[in-house]
Amino acid sequence: MGRARIIDGKAFAAGVRGKVAAAAADIKARHGLVPGLAVVLVGEDPASEVYVRNKNKFTVETGMASFAHRLSVDTTEEDLLALIDRLNNDQAVHGILVQLPLPDQIRSAKVLDALDPAKDVDGFHVVNVGLLSTGGQGPVPCTPLGSRMMLEHTLGALDGLEAVIVGRSNIVGKPMAQLLLQRNCTVTVAHSRTRDLPEICRRADILVAAVGRPRMIRGDWIKPGAAVIDVGINRVPGAEEGKTRLVGDVAFDEAVEVAGAITPVPGGVGPMTIACLLVNTVTAACRQHGVEVPAELASL
Repeated sequence: MGRARIIDGKAFAAGVRGKVAAAAADIKARHGLVPGLAVVLVGEDPASEVYVRNKNKFTVETGMASFAHRLSVDTTEEDLLALIDRLNNDQAVHGILVQLPLPDQIRSAKVLDALDPAKDVDGFHVVNVGLLSTGGQGPVPCTPLGSRMMLEHTLGALDGLEAVIVGRSNIVGKPMAQLLLQRNCTVTVAHSRTRDLPEICRRADILVAAVGRPRMIRGDWIKPGAAVIDVGINRVPGAEEGKTRLVGDVAFDEAVEVAGAITPVPGGVGPMTIACLLVNTVTAACRQHGVEVPAELASL
């Protein structure tokens, strides 16, 4: 059968960012509207620092306004909520993202609830979760959205395909299930308590691994020819002492010999998460101002 086709998330994300830049230029020219994204980082988590830096870079590169708010690790919940209130009322800000995880003294749920749902470009507010599950119109979590885009690019129409999602998080597993249901897939959400997980995975035409355990999904769990989306980002010891490397939730070297298509880690889903954040910001700006979403984004 041959090795799986590698789904190049970096290249696909670059194409999406190109469409975002064209859409941002279009609405600026026609309506004088510059989409603005505010990113809030509390503390100095190294991984979050890198992520926020990349978000800022790509926001500016695509012609949007970037507002970065870096707060100290001992920031109070009250102070963070006050900042969110100001951003909710700032007309130049169309999207707000609060980088998780937050320090222990701040309740994440309280912070997410405080966001204006229209500006919640992560799609985590309960209003947006409800809109997604009922087929309404609201921001969609970025990682599942990027994963669905890559699946449709790779497979075409997804109607009737059997999808298995391993992982039931609010950030990936549950919204991924909703997005695939919208595309007429038959969806199973599996998790740590699922009986005979390997056998359930072998049914999948589409297998999404989002469980947070390095190389948990083995090659013989995969149906020959299936499309595999590996959302996992796990740091494991590298070949050199003291060095680490990133691996996914799928045993890539085994899976690539069985699957029809697969995302690598790194370079698969990760770049699409930021690209979809930019899509959500432009879309949010259009909706807040009663402007039609440019065709290049509406078709994604």
